[in-house]
Amino acid sequence: MRFGMDSRKDEKRERNNSVRQKNVKILVIGNGGREHALLWKLRADAPAAELFVARGNGGTDALARCLPLEPTDAPAIAAWAEGNRIDLTVVGPEAALDNGIVDLFERRGLAIFGPTKAAAAIESSKAYAKQLMLRAGVPTAAFKSFTELPEAEAYIRSHERARVVKASGLAAGKGAVVCESAEEAVNVARFMLRDKAFGEAGNEIVVEERMHGEELSILAITDGTDVVPLIPAQDHKRIGEGDTGANTGGMGVYAPVSIATAQLVDQVRRAIFLPTLAALREDKKPFRGLLYAGIMVTEGRPVVIEFNARFGDPETEVVLPLLQSSLLEPLLEVARGGTLSGAAAQWSDGAALTTVVAARGYPDNAETGKPIAIPHWVEDSHDVLLFHAGTKKVDDQLQTSGGRVFAVTGLGATLAEAADRSRRAADAIEFDGKYFRRDIGYRELERS
Repeated sequence: MRFGMDSRKDEKRERNNSVRQKNVKILVIGNGGREHALLWKLRADAPAAELFVARGNGGTDALARCLPLEPTDAPAIAAWAEGNRIDLTVVGPEAALDNGIVDLFERRGLAIFGPTKAAAAIESSKAYAKQLMLRAGVPTAAFKSFTELPEAEAYIRSHERARVVKASGLAAGKGAVVCESAEEAVNVARFMLRDKAFGEAGNEIVVEERMHGEELSILAITDGTDVVPLIPAQDHKRIGEGDTGANTGGMGVYAPVSIATAQLVDQVRRAIFLPTLAALREDKKPFRGLLYAGIMVTEGRPVVIEFNARFGDPETEVVLPLLQSSLLEPLLEVARGGTLSGAAAQWSDGAALTTVVAARGYPDNAETGKPIAIPHWVEDSHDVLLFHAGTKKVDDQLQTSGGRVFAVTGLGATLAEAADRSRRAADAIEFDGKYFRRDIGYRELERS
């Protein structure tokens, strides 16, 4: 990341260079593929750094010391970070943000990258986020929020295009359902409000007009005022090939995306990111950290589907391998209360494609405890990056421990090359009940 189109250019560069050269201590919170990718990139940016992860997985111990601390145990993590003089903490999962870990760190004067609990409401309450966008003039689908089932049912039946039903709270990426009919939408509303399928997260639901187009994930590092957008990616949420079946946390992703032109990204920055950040400041909820915009490009116009308050998963696993400039520098700058004015990211040529390897039963009741075998060529390849997600080690045996087990990122001069490498590596990994989509990136491959 090149800082500096302001008077503090040399000071920032000198400070960040000194950080890279000394034994800086970095703590990453979380145990998924996103956190593995963050550790991988931070290690590349600062080879001499001491890296720690709370609590990590079966693959992160190759990069960092894994701590027996739960990501949502904010007091224990803050106490450990303070006692061990950690220079930078990076928050991965949304649950930790909603638990107020950033607020606690800031009260203790500890540098942490991520938004406060109040600012993270842009993800933890979809109802709040929609109202915020409405006030800020940010383009989003028509909507209405409900806490009572009869009102939701009546609205769905009387609005022909009200076909998207979302749990307002945090539901691990699975709380949004796109419906084909009013009856299906009513049943989903019942599932959330009456049957409590997502617990408290579904005590309030948002019913939206269904939009049509292509989706983009655009992540942006922000100091609360300025933003540095990262390269857009396209996620594949549905479990089945051809985008069929249940919604998941993401079955694969690729970048770059040809429809995400420089002009469109600039439009997202000006018409979406900047007004949203201004509205959050007006609400006394300044947002510093990573703001993720899920975008629908409909008739050439970017419209917000939803916001997340942290690095996306699996988007992080495809975006960071293409980031040529430093990730550590802007994260430190934001965590220390600095500015991103004049910052820009540099990207490598070529493409990346991530295939998520999942366990049988995902996304509902994934099987766990299955022994895993990984060929040496997959782990040693320069063109494949294997990010662990739902894995753990039991007596030195790698086993599955979650629904999404691996994010397998292939790199190539072209997307076709990256896709082939990713799929061959995913195919070579062995465990009972393995499943993955073989069509990630199919729209882009058809275009090319």
